[in-house]
Amino acid sequence: MEIELIRTILTHESTIGELKINNVFECFMLEDCDRGLSKDMPISEIVSKKIKGNTCIPTGKYEITVSYSNKFKKKLPLLDPVPGFSGIRIHTGNTSADTTGCLLPGNSKAPNQVRESKVAFEKLFKKILKAMDSEKVFITIKDKSPIPVAAIAANLVIKKSNE
Repeated sequence: MEIELIRTILTHESTIGELKINNVFECFMLEDCDRGLSKDMPISEIVSKKIKGNTCIPTGKYEITVSYSNKFKKKLPLLDPVPGFSGIRIHTGNTSADTTGCLLPGNSKAPNQVRESKVAFEKLFKKILKAMDSEKVFITIKDKSPIPVAAIAANLVIKKSNE
């Protein structure tokens, strides 16, 4: 199964993207701040740009496995290997305070948060588990020319002042 996460909204607190399974929209995904990391960068560059607990993982393709999480005390999807990061999982949560580098699904979005995370997670996790019965599961994370929210706000101010 091929999962694609396209990052679309960047703020100083978080990154929100759209998750697709086989090119069909599944849910929104909340991550920490995007610091422009790519899986193709040297590990030294990734580590130097990363702020622990406040940086989303590098863009790139990762295999998803399912394993027991000691932190959450249950089985969860795990992205591995992620250069410069460890223990990157998909789990429930609503704000960047809940993520620490992980991916948080939601059925709807608001500034710096996703909503209905438990519902979105359960639906996504079932699809991942079902696919794993017959194939490997991969996620590709990429940027879709994201527009920082500050730039959108600045553009609105410019338009208003010119009217």
